[in-house]
Amino acid sequence: MTRFRRTLRQTFTIARRDFIATVFTPIFLLFLFAPVIMGSFGAIGGLGAASVSGGAQDKTRIIAIVPASTARPIDEADARLRGMFRDEEAPPELSIVAPTADPAAQARAAFETKDIDASAVLYGPLDAPQILYGPRGKRSADYLGLLAQTTLAAQKLGGTLPTIAATKTRITRSTTSVGGQHQSAFFAVFGIFFLTLFLSGQVVGTMAEERNNKVIEVLAAAVPLESVFFGKLIGMFGVAVLFVAFWGTVVTQITSLMPAAAAVALGDLTPAVGGPMFALLFAGYFSMAYLLLGSVFLGVGAQASTMREIQMLSLPITILQVAMFGLSSAAVSRPGSWIATFAELFPLSSPFAMAGRAANAPELWPHVAALAWQALWVTIFITVGARLFRRGVLQSGSARPFWRRKAKGAA
Repeated sequence: MTRFRRTLRQTFTIARRDFIATVFTPIFLLFLFAPVIMGSFGAIGGLGAASVSGGAQDKTRIIAIVPASTARPIDEADARLRGMFRDEEAPPELSIVAPTADPAAQARAAFETKDIDASAVLYGPLDAPQILYGPRGKRSADYLGLLAQTTLAAQKLGGTLPTIAATKTRITRSTTSVGGQHQSAFFAVFGIFFLTLFLSGQVVGTMAEERNNKVIEVLAAAVPLESVFFGKLIGMFGVAVLFVAFWGTVVTQITSLMPAAAAVALGDLTPAVGGPMFALLFAGYFSMAYLLLGSVFLGVGAQASTMREIQMLSLPITILQVAMFGLSSAAVSRPGSWIATFAELFPLSSPFAMAGRAANAPELWPHVAALAWQALWVTIFITVGARLFRRGVLQSGSARPFWRRKAKGAA
């Protein structure tokens, strides 16, 4: 058996050992369904916030203090204009009030009432209306000005605005749009960031327990330490792939039940390299992002001997991941700029930025070079981490380089 085959076999033996030790435990089920638990807490908080916001929105009003002769035209104009807004973007409900002897005082008093929350109040003639608004009523005030203008125009044209019969034709693009490419790029960067943030952090503590019970010394005596590190990284990557495959299957089944409007919105996400190739590149760059960050975290975490030290490492690790996300997000929003080039070349941000590039540019050859470049850095990080562990923890010095081993064997 050649040296390469023996090293490969030892690496996958360690990987299989760590994969089985992680997956075939009850704790793995808790980890697998962690998104459901997190989503449940998020949904509970969101429902609470929505109920509070909805209750406040139900009592918010815009008020028009106009005479009875203007009440019906302004109500009809309001119904016509509201058709242009989405439900969540529509202005507050309109209340029409008859003027008293002092409309200005009446308008100011509307903000003091306890029954409703007045956002903006209109009074005076429609050709020169007076509009008062509260701290968050600027949009409502603008809407009341437009409402007065529309009502006045309808009155001058005989009571109603003329109707037109517009012919609306929807056009489907034969090429990808710039907006769709940028959206695809951002979702690619965010998707890899979310997955690596959720999954790669567990690599930090993989060696702490084995350091405490001296198992790592037995493994280091049996196989090269580089094989131990790489095997553990591959084993944890297998756990990550299992997690992504499970939830990927669940998500694809859920999206098939989505309403037509949501399906159309997803259809606007058009990567430049095409859907199937983009999916392959996304999988490749997620793998490289996990291996790159995981190799760094494995090397750093191998220096920690207690759970307290591992917990202290969690904050800088999270900061590093967020920094790579911010750098890559800035890169995909400015394709071709110096920051995009830097993000594509810097090893830890390269998978994020190149996934975004796959959505923005149709060329494929840069991705072959990028994947090879990232694989090189995975090897470098593993080698450096193993040597630091050998010198700093095992206190045994670095292994003899392979070219010296060959020379000694020949002698």
